[in-house]
Amino acid sequence: MNDGHALVSTLEPVLRDACRGHLSPVRWFEAIWQHGGAGTGFAEWTTARGRTIECVVKFPVGYPEYAWTKRLGLTSEEGWDAPDAVNLPTPRVLAGGFELGSYDFAWLVMERFPGVPLGAHAMDAGDIWSLFETTARFHAAAVLEQAVDSERPARSHDWEGLLERATREMDGAYLADGLDGWPDALARAREVLPDLAARWNARPIDTWCHRDVHAHNAMRRAVEDGGGRGALALIDLARVAPGCWIEDALYLERLCWGRDEVLQGVDPLMTLAKARRTQGLPAPDEDMTLADVRRVLMAATSPAFSRTQGDPMYLRAALERLERLLPTVCG
Repeated sequence: MNDGHALVSTLEPVLRDACRGHLSPVRWFEAIWQHGGAGTGFAEWTTARGRTIECVVKFPVGYPEYAWTKRLGLTSEEGWDAPDAVNLPTPRVLAGGFELGSYDFAWLVMERFPGVPLGAHAMDAGDIWSLFETTARFHAAAVLEQAVDSERPARSHDWEGLLERATREMDGAYLADGLDGWPDALARAREVLPDLAARWNARPIDTWCHRDVHAHNAMRRAVEDGGGRGALALIDLARVAPGCWIEDALYLERLCWGRDEVLQGVDPLMTLAKARRTQGLPAPDEDMTLADVRRVLMAATSPAFSRTQGDPMYLRAALERLERLLPTVCG
């Protein structure tokens, strides 16, 4: 048993005590996302009326993930099956806390979703639509829970440093067939970088963004009668931060550069815009122009990650977007 599992096992009785006898013994397992002794396991939660609910236990949990997961998902036993609860855009939470024994460990006991993440099987257009409808419901729920402070600094990038790194990579041995246009495109991007970075940094900060929207971070709930599709929920709220709503749409779009077929013909930006308007949230037309600024910045800096994300198909798609959009955003 490694040190991480030893700690988890040692603290399990403390965890079960904190749950006041509702939590069964936990079946801990290895997960690729675990780091530094973090524990994830399956268990059962027995309600005051004797009902058993399948659940997932996680600890330690970083504060942002703990705060947002509990803030958006805490559900009473009595309201567990209420329509609002089974349609939450994030996991329903049974219990959570800031400490275990003498350790300052945040922990969560959440609903267990059946099956595998959305992205673990072939998706259709309906799945992609559901992903962005759920993202819009997440935006709405997060803003209701805590107003976005427009003065709070949003996460940014060192675009100049990334572009310099991209140039070094493309000057090296990573040029392949179909990528020989990169040096010229990067030179043109460098000329307009200060203006584009300034425009992006001045974007409206009006949304709590998930910042990791993709199909492997989405799970469907079971449907009691076995028919239809259960509501989708976004998991892994560790990166939630203030930003502009278009960031969540463009994140998935960028992941699919060179693999457009994954999106099944669905436009992430337009779909999320429509879903947000359905939720009564703004999605102004001027943000569509701002989206092209972001696309250029992402495309121009793509070679900076070529050692770890150097798929030639992806880099060709990034180059195509850079060459096509540069005249548009600089016009």
